[in-house]
Amino acid sequence: MNPAPRHPNHRRQMHALVFNPGSNSLKAGIVCCQSGQQTALDGTKLVEVILEGIGKQAKLSVYRGKKIAHSEPVDAPDFEGAGTAILRWLDAQTTQGANWDLNKIELVGIRVVHGGARFLEPALLTAEVEKEILELAKWAPLHNRNSIAILPPIRNRLPSIPVLGAFDTSFHQTIPNTAALYAIPPELSQKHSIRRYGFHGISHRYMLERYAAIVKRDPQELNLITMHLESGCSVAAIQRGISVDTTMGLTPLEGLMMGTRSGDVDPSLLPFLMRAEGIGPEEATRILEKESGLLGVSGKSLDTRVLMREYDTDSHVRLAMEMFSYRLLKAVGAYLASLGGADALIFGGGIGENTPLVRKRVCEGLRWCGVEMDSEQNQALIDIEGRLSMEASPIQAFVVTVEETLEIAHECIRVVPARA
Repeated sequence: MNPAPRHPNHRRQMHALVFNPGSNSLKAGIVCCQSGQQTALDGTKLVEVILEGIGKQAKLSVYRGKKIAHSEPVDAPDFEGAGTAILRWLDAQTTQGANWDLNKIELVGIRVVHGGARFLEPALLTAEVEKEILELAKWAPLHNRNSIAILPPIRNRLPSIPVLGAFDTSFHQTIPNTAALYAIPPELSQKHSIRRYGFHGISHRYMLERYAAIVKRDPQELNLITMHLESGCSVAAIQRGISVDTTMGLTPLEGLMMGTRSGDVDPSLLPFLMRAEGIGPEEATRILEKESGLLGVSGKSLDTRVLMREYDTDSHVRLAMEMFSYRLLKAVGAYLASLGGADALIFGGGIGENTPLVRKRVCEGLRWCGVEMDSEQNQALIDIEGRLSMEASPIQAFVVTVEETLEIAHECIRVVPARA
């Protein structure tokens, strides 16, 4: 007897394994998705871990919500070793009654920072695609190479499962030339593919869709300014549901002041540093990427939670926080002007979710154009989402707790048909 046909509205569960490589950390999670799901919010995160200190004293930590519930030392001499360690840990938990099983994984999604102009959506990581990702490492050297480095252990453990790259740049492919191109000779832009690509697109897309769900509106109706504020920071201007500008550009160094990155500087600063310090371009760039930003100005930390403990007593820390907040305010104000206003400002990422001072500086600086902050809410919303602004505020302000793991799984599920 033939089995009865499935109801056309039947939604089958699919388990996706997600990897999110940073510059020296590797996050991973397993997501239960529904075939045909409409947004990342339809997925359920079963487990999420982060492996930090790769190449040093590595440790694997298990999340419970936004908090770390457990940590243990692991062997991870490099990113390939980190991938191996995470897969072994997930397998070990399965034997102890966990609600996931690597043998039931149907796809693997890996965040790739730079996808250039080609990748408009997640792509199967074929040999050709891997080669292109490594070529684009010239613009994001640490992140892109790390995304490729974790492939061997994944393919060794899950040899028949499709592995896809989800690109941070995809969301920003809609930015028009007026915002995307630099004011250099066009032949140079064309010859070297020089333009504003933007990054953190996975996070910005999630903030858009999550806010739309909160207010029960179609994302295509919304004009938003979304802020991804972590070690790397960027702001995006979203018009009717699509990205029309963002602060990061050709590389993740452009734009806002960040954890260790300078963000925008006078272009003449690089050759000046090379001459004045007797260093080469790599060393000068390293100063801007690794020794600047919140860490460089404060001399203490790139973590705003650490800095805020000394905000009232250390002038360097106070200057770092005020510089960071001021530059963020300028970017948001510029995008309000370019959009002609907005429905809401969305704060996301670690700093956006847990640093009231930064949110206060931005919202109070925009009172003139209709942002009315609720001070009590600002102090209460730490690592939880909710409305920052007064209910009657003409421009709303919200905190959204970003779930990149859910978004990566969702974007990959959309391009891989459900397997029978």
